[in-house]
Amino acid sequence: MNAKTFVDTNILIYAHDEDEPMKRSAASARLLALAKSGSLALSPQVLQEFYVNATRKLAKPLPKGAARQIVEDFSGWCISTGPTEVMMACRIEDESGISFWDALICASALKAGAQTILSEDLNHGQKIAGIEIENPFRTHGA
Repeated sequence: MNAKTFVDTNILIYAHDEDEPMKRSAASARLLALAKSGSLALSPQVLQEFYVNATRKLAKPLPKGAARQIVEDFSGWCISTGPTEVMMACRIEDESGISFWDALICASALKAGAQTILSEDLNHGQKIAGIEIENPFRTHGA
């Protein structure tokens, strides 16, 4: 099996955002490839943030039923998180200077055994807790 790639909330949102066709296409293709290879990983935090943002903050919010179906569809790729990951996130936050919520993404990715986190929010090429950050929308030379 391929190494795991942890997907941040923004990638899942872009895969369903009609107002961002280029990002939607790129995010959808990447999610499909990760799922087909069995290397997709995400956490309850990602699904929670997706649901709230997709139903409330998109220019064209998703209907709640559609967003709930997406959450259900992706739930099988979820790793469980708990107090251990929260404490790890506190350490990562202190060591890396990122927000607690981003640190919790990193802690969850560590638990999943991910080597990469796909995210538009973190710095492309940066390593946090030994995991490389990749912005899938970054163009060459940008």
